[in-house]
Amino acid sequence: MTDPDEATDVDVVIVGGGPAGCSAGVFTARYGLSTSIFDRGRSSIRRCAHLENYPGFPAGIDIETFQDLLHAHATEAGCEIVPDVVESVEHADNGGFVVEPQEGDSVTAARVVAATRYDGEYLRPLDEDAMFESHEHDGEIHEQFDRSYAATDGTTPIDSLYVASPSSEADRQAIIAAGRGGRVGSTIVDEVRREQGYFEGFADHYDWVRHEAELTGEWAERERWREYADASRPDDHDVSEEQWASLREREIDRRFAQYIDAEEIERRGVAGQRALLEHIDNDLIREHAASLDQKR
Repeated sequence: MTDPDEATDVDVVIVGGGPAGCSAGVFTARYGLSTSIFDRGRSSIRRCAHLENYPGFPAGIDIETFQDLLHAHATEAGCEIVPDVVESVEHADNGGFVVEPQEGDSVTAARVVAATRYDGEYLRPLDEDAMFESHEHDGEIHEQFDRSYAATDGTTPIDSLYVASPSSEADRQAIIAAGRGGRVGSTIVDEVRREQGYFEGFADHYDWVRHEAELTGEWAERERWREYADASRPDDHDVSEEQWASLREREIDRRFAQYIDAEEIERRGVAGQRALLEHIDNDLIREHAASLDQKR
């Protein structure tokens, strides 16, 4: 969805492939933004022996499987996982950023999300010392990333730079980090929608799937949505009538596509469970199948 005039390789680069980075990537990629996640496998989640407080896993989950699930979800959403370390992020001459990895070629991006818990040093070229703070430890002065640098929605004083982590609000637990990443991803999508021409209120994006049976009455009619959109449009909306008509119809298409019928719900449910099977030990699957046979 990058404007070709901007000449960036991708819309979004995310540095860090843990819960925060992958959650942000799922939201941006599902909206259609080309998204690359740089991750060398040094996510802080790997320091955990066994993850036991992440909802959805009653007996906990081993870290390797959890990380594989994160990457599989991000990939399914459309993200590219790049197994490389980012050494620096700098401003590009024509706008956006230049991301310099340790081994691969540099990548230009319209937006960058920091999602690494421990180290923000690679961001230093963007704002020199403004995002770092000094503190004393054992009689020595040390510098570290200022975890209050970003706002609660991940935005920073630098346009198009977002911080999901390091963050004082999201560094303590995986589930909180994932929530922070999701919020940052949603912030990016909302900002992109405003740039595309959607106005406040209409720009807010909700990524959800609903039962087709809920689409009833007047709201099942396309013309009703047109009336609603036109009535919501502010008088000072700075796009042409032709542009607005295109934006409106695209948004109506998107909203109708969120409703799926019972057959599709069942299909997606089965597909979701089959995807989980790919991450379960084959011996455990066989053991469970044998136990089911014995109960018959």
